[in-house]
Amino acid sequence: MTKIKYFDETDRGLLAVLQHDASLSNQQLAAQLGISPATCLRRTQRLREAGVIEKQVAILSPSALSACSGQAEALSVLAEVSLSQQVQEVLDAFETRAVAMPEVQQCWRVSPGPDFVLVLLAQDMAHYQRIAQVLFTQDACVRNVRAFFATKRAKFGSQVLLPSVQSGT
Repeated sequence: MTKIKYFDETDRGLLAVLQHDASLSNQQLAAQLGISPATCLRRTQRLREAGVIEKQVAILSPSALSACSGQAEALSVLAEVSLSQQVQEVLDAFETRAVAMPEVQQCWRVSPGPDFVLVLLAQDMAHYQRIAQVLFTQDACVRNVRAFFATKRAKFGSQVLLPSVQSGT
């Protein structure tokens, strides 16, 4: 993995545009930033190799997807999970199981309070109950779970705040 020592305005601009719309072609991206396509491609590859650009995905609209498929909108669940032990092995084991489940959209270790906050997506309540059985009930180290069922999504974002520009040496 390549290490980047500093970001300049071109890097920041590239990352800002890609966070907003990663579907732009290299030529469109270069034109928008006022740089050559070769420079744009080289910079983008460098940011990927450094792990700054982790992956590019399509963000789907749950309501539009449910309207197109004729199914009810998926159930979004935020769950606080407290374990009976806070030793590294127990925390790591729960985290490994959680991130392996496709229904777990996000997994955060947090402090203070619960040990984890999970964002889950279930087809319906019966599906959530199956997830809860596997993830929470069958694990003897899970002490407490508080689940919150979303009634409205007011905002969803994936943008990361960009660091300020520092001059390189």
